[in-house]
Amino acid sequence: MELLVSLVIQPKASRDQIVGWLGEELKIAITAPPVDGKANEHLRRYLAKICGTSFSKVTVVKGETNRHKTIKIEDYKKLPGNLKSLLDEKGINY
Repeated sequence: MELLVSLVIQPKASRDQIVGWLGEELKIAITAPPVDGKANEHLRRYLAKICGTSFSKVTVVKGETNRHKTIKIEDYKKLPGNLKSLLDEKGINY
């Protein structure tokens, strides 16, 4: 299974969370600062954890140095309920 989704990231948040849709992008807040790739690594670890896959299966396809990113999640074993409902809302297949 593979999921490809466009995100907008809010770094230096008080906690890691999926916020909701901001236009056509899914907004995710993360606690890491946007310094030296730390936010990307933290984002990948967070998504791997909540989707039940390994860190190496979550990649930044586009937007490595930007708040707007396209992320690919491969071989996920689960999707949290709030993420499922948000994807369903936009008609995104998973």
